[in-house]
Amino acid sequence: MTAHSLRPTAERLRSRGRWLARRAALVLATATLLLPALARAQGKPGPDKLTIADYMSWEDVGNPQLSPDGTKILFTKGWIDQMNDRRKSALWIMDADGSRQRFLVEGSGAKWSPDGTRIAYIADGEPTGAQIHVRWMDAEGATSQVTRVVESPSGIEWSPDGKMLSFQMRVPKPEPWPLEMPPAPKGAKWTEPPRVVQSVKYRADRQGFLPDGNTQLFVVSADGGAPRQVTTGDWDHAGARWMPDGSALVFAANRIPDAAYSWRQSDIYSVRVATGEIRRLTTRNGPDGNPVPSPDGKYIAYTGYDSTDATWKDAALYVMNADGSDPRVLTAALDRTPNELMWDAKSAGVYFLADDAGARQLFYAPRTGGAKALTTGAHMLQVTDMSAAGVFVGTRATFDSPPNIVKFDAKAPMKMTTLTRVNGDLLAGKKLATVEEIWYPSVDGYRIQGWIVKPPDFDPRKKYPLMLEIHGGPHAMYNVAFSFARQDHAAHGYVMLYTNPRGSTGYGSAFGNAIKNAYPGKDYDDLMAGVDSVIGRGYIDTNKMYVFGCSGGGVLTSWIVGHTTRFAAASANCPVTNWMSFVGTTDGATWYKNFEKLPWEDPSEHLKRSPIMYVGNVKTPTMLMTGVNDLRTPMGQTEEYYEALKVLKVPTAMIRFNNEWHGTSSTPSNFLRTQAFLRSWFEKWPNKPTM
Repeated sequence: MTAHSLRPTAERLRSRGRWLARRAALVLATATLLLPALARAQGKPGPDKLTIADYMSWEDVGNPQLSPDGTKILFTKGWIDQMNDRRKSALWIMDADGSRQRFLVEGSGAKWSPDGTRIAYIADGEPTGAQIHVRWMDAEGATSQVTRVVESPSGIEWSPDGKMLSFQMRVPKPEPWPLEMPPAPKGAKWTEPPRVVQSVKYRADRQGFLPDGNTQLFVVSADGGAPRQVTTGDWDHAGARWMPDGSALVFAANRIPDAAYSWRQSDIYSVRVATGEIRRLTTRNGPDGNPVPSPDGKYIAYTGYDSTDATWKDAALYVMNADGSDPRVLTAALDRTPNELMWDAKSAGVYFLADDAGARQLFYAPRTGGAKALTTGAHMLQVTDMSAAGVFVGTRATFDSPPNIVKFDAKAPMKMTTLTRVNGDLLAGKKLATVEEIWYPSVDGYRIQGWIVKPPDFDPRKKYPLMLEIHGGPHAMYNVAFSFARQDHAAHGYVMLYTNPRGSTGYGSAFGNAIKNAYPGKDYDDLMAGVDSVIGRGYIDTNKMYVFGCSGGGVLTSWIVGHTTRFAAASANCPVTNWMSFVGTTDGATWYKNFEKLPWEDPSEHLKRSPIMYVGNVKTPTMLMTGVNDLRTPMGQTEEYYEALKVLKVPTAMIRFNNEWHGTSSTPSNFLRTQAFLRSWFEKWPNKPTM
């Protein structure tokens, strides 16, 4: 039996999904018996509304890759494995017009070979874990495992001649610590030896404890064999791209003494594949990265900026000669960070993506400088590949449409053809929430962008409860893409407000840096001004206003309840509540840089900006939800605030999510729980507290 026959067809997947959706709905209905407050929902969704039961049959697509001849598109398709409570994905393929969509192989991160005869991808293999595989794209479809490594490879790239593959992989470096220990007696069960930690960054959220070592670059024959390491040293190397003649790789690294102690510093390097000789191409103080060689091999595009103590600085697009000489900026006037750099076929300029005011657009910058937007509108566009003929493929999401694969031509970038219709069966006949963009004034003369999500069948003559949702980061950007979570809350009768207060990205460096040494603070003013703006429209029940957010949103939620009693209830999810205890327990030392002084030199700023210092003002019932494995905003931050609220007899609850790192929704069932707990908690408190 072939591997392909083990996969259901697309129709069988849909049928199985519908059956599992019914099963999930039954499980969910049973679960709600344990949450009596859900029975008091503002408005139970009917069959014409989107519900969280639909989520278990939700699919997604991404990372489309054009074949070199332009006739086929590889892409990744994801779904929820309901029986094992996890998200899964596989590689699919379709014709360039979107027809004949079909499963190809288990795996991810696929890349076409330069001649289009093969693809390389990552999938499970021997001896264990992720391995690089190559599949021939002929009728036989033979597949071979290329690597047999112990650590996980990533970032695979074909050499220009198609004979080799490059990748990056962590190389452990055991730290010897000889001890004079007597041998254990035969059959003795001694305690496992302690973990020895000596690195500045020794753990990471979603990874746990990091083994001593560094990420190095490797090459391996596309036919398989022993990988050869081409970089060495106590530094991490990433983002490798081949020079067009195949002689070298360019990459980003921070190859300086005590690199672990530097902040936002990296340079572009090249390494000769044959000899391992490394040459530094950029030398300024600041972060340079994302190198992409031009097709003719004469230039390298990259992003970066001069070193600054600003908490946020938008990067610029640069081009230099291939030997590192004559670096020049192409986007000095743009003040937006370029991503996903792609040269045109003539090496005359660079296409790139940039977030701007809640949307993401495609831009083009000629090598002579300047940049212009090629796309416009309220969408999140993610371009992942481009052909030599100037055909782009990517995904596009809007308020009312989840990401689907699109194709368009550089000569007419706004004429996009949608090639997939994932979740079309689930959304058919559903009444969705509508989204209204707003701009409103705040203190200090700022104008803030936000969006109001209105329930299906919204009637402006009625009064609705309000949910204020706050993003994390704090340097991040809420956007105009489809949100299942907001659609679900709106289907239950809530109006939602989400905004991009000061500190958000997508509005320039000055806007992002406006919260330097003042977070949380001015962003609080921006959020309250947004609430006032919505109230002014006349359809909000001001006794039923609620606030929540995770990470940076949890910080601001716990700050809000210490500074106002206007909300009936709050949920501070995965928050930071005490900067003094946070900076040394989060997964990295860089947060020390976000304060004017180190806490042992002067703790006043850390204390002034800590929500725990204002907990004595809290009257608002406040729930806290955090993953038990969270290393970014560790559980101790939640526990400190919870205990303080309990001592003060403020209504509270601490929800400790199992199988979650930072956030509470990466596991499918935990997404359902997050939605249900939020509404259940809010519906317990139908009126704001009395003073």
